[in-house]
Amino acid sequence: MFVDQVKIDVKAGNGGNGMVAFRREKYVPNGGPAGGDGGHGGNVVFKVDTGMSTLMDFRYHRKFKAKPGGNGANKSMTGRSAEDLIIPVPEGTTITNSETGALIGDLTEKDQELVVARGGRGGRGNTHFASAKNPAPEIAENGEPGEEIPLRLELRVLADVGLVGFPSAGKSTLLSVITSAKPKIAGYHFTTLVPNLGMVRLDDGRDFAVADLPGLVEGASEGVGLGIQFLRHVERTRVILHLVDMSGQEGRDPYEDYLAINRELATYDESLLDRPQIVVATKMDLPDAQENLAEFTAKLQESTSADKDAPEVLPISSVTHQGLQPLITKTAELLDNTAPIPLTTDDGSNQNYEFDGDKESELKVSYDDEIESWVLSGDKIEKLFKMTDTMHDQSMLRFARQMKGMGVDDALRKAGAKDGDTVTILDFSFTYVE
Repeated sequence: MFVDQVKIDVKAGNGGNGMVAFRREKYVPNGGPAGGDGGHGGNVVFKVDTGMSTLMDFRYHRKFKAKPGGNGANKSMTGRSAEDLIIPVPEGTTITNSETGALIGDLTEKDQELVVARGGRGGRGNTHFASAKNPAPEIAENGEPGEEIPLRLELRVLADVGLVGFPSAGKSTLLSVITSAKPKIAGYHFTTLVPNLGMVRLDDGRDFAVADLPGLVEGASEGVGLGIQFLRHVERTRVILHLVDMSGQEGRDPYEDYLAINRELATYDESLLDRPQIVVATKMDLPDAQENLAEFTAKLQESTSADKDAPEVLPISSVTHQGLQPLITKTAELLDNTAPIPLTTDDGSNQNYEFDGDKESELKVSYDDEIESWVLSGDKIEKLFKMTDTMHDQSMLRFARQMKGMGVDDALRKAGAKDGDTVTILDFSFTYVE
């Protein structure tokens, strides 16, 4: 089964908790704090595996969680840091935040790695909080929570050349004779259900990858037929070979077929029509092909504006191998003069940027009638609470000072909180005091 789009959830490992501990050695008077730090949580990392060709492995495994760091120990011993969780993906995978739609990365090179969720740092032990005023602090931090993010993975086949055209236009047959690929070939529509890849090697040492994409039909960009599932694979191709059936056996007008496919490409992404395109007239070994080609060429010339050149039409027959060598040579020449196509966002900017998980939402204060409590929310305050060791009073006092420094007291007062009201952060509640 060919799977090229999945949604998954990933969570990096939490940092290990810091420890509250003290030296209690027989001949060491007034032993000070000796609590160790927690270890770093594991990152979640995607890595390109050239042995994979689909996202099938993610169909039934959709939740990935890295291991947490080890807790700190006495004698100032630091906990063990967790290993990163490496998730293999095929070449051509794009990773997007499924909630925001922001693209996190585009993996196109062998063994390329991308950290999509960073593990939390280890919490500090009480050795870090000793001072002249408090030489024996009972304060330690819990580990920082690891990042958690919902992702959408899309596979866009890496190919230099894409074969597009109506079903039964001869795409699979052409791929089978110019490469060593063995796609299924049959005389009915939608024989090709998944993209097929093959390599063309020229005598001068040049080579390029060709993708045979499942047949498009009119309305493909709106979900008709199979086309909408595979139009994304055209995005990476630098040269498009537009195959048009000249045999007339389907009872369709080759020129109307040509216009229909271009409309679908433009509807999906207008920039696709700006790429070098060779019109390939197929099945030229059949009786009416020459007459249909002449009529097709005339219509093409008439519809082309005076300031532009009409697209080049190369007639071929995959059965007799007529015209295949000129087609391969012309395609290789176009590739030599065409730069790689970077993926772009809707605003036209380059999509290849790194994930930034440092942005934290602002403090929010709301009132929940069901629990009759003021509710504090926001990434920063929630993370601070999760890193607070609630088992020790000094740690809770430190958290109270942190909240005041963040302006929580002022925000509650401004929202209308009164003395004695209940305030909740996550699953923890306390009483508000003016």
